[in-house]
Amino acid sequence: MGSQLNPCITFNGNARQAMEFYRQVFGGELEVGTIADFGSPEAPNADKVMHSRLDTPGGYTLMAWDFPDDRPGHPPYRPGNDVALFLGGDDGELRDFFHKLAEGGVVTLPLERQVWGDEAGSVVDKFGITWMFNISAQR
Repeated sequence: MGSQLNPCITFNGNARQAMEFYRQVFGGELEVGTIADFGSPEAPNADKVMHSRLDTPGGYTLMAWDFPDDRPGHPPYRPGNDVALFLGGDDGELRDFFHKLAEGGVVTLPLERQVWGDEAGSVVDKFGITWMFNISAQR
């Protein structure tokens, strides 16, 4: 599979509504997972979207999540910093990209195994751009 680069839009609590709207606009298959769905049902914001993905018939992949207002080191939400670049796949080179982007930046989620089995992490680079990574587990 290699890897893919996809936009990931950050919303301030209305990611589900936005992604349902985008599904109406573009068509396709939408998957939505909340913080509770990913193993933290007792979290204060358990109903917020942790990950959503729309794959359209035209070949677009659009991703979104709700702003992590409780994550240390993450820049505060404001319009304009609402898009992250998402790198995902099974390519081991992604680990190297993560560490290079972290130089001079801030790791907001260490690259490590997550409850869904993959390695995931995020970093805000030295230019203020958020990068999200998901490295598929070898199955």
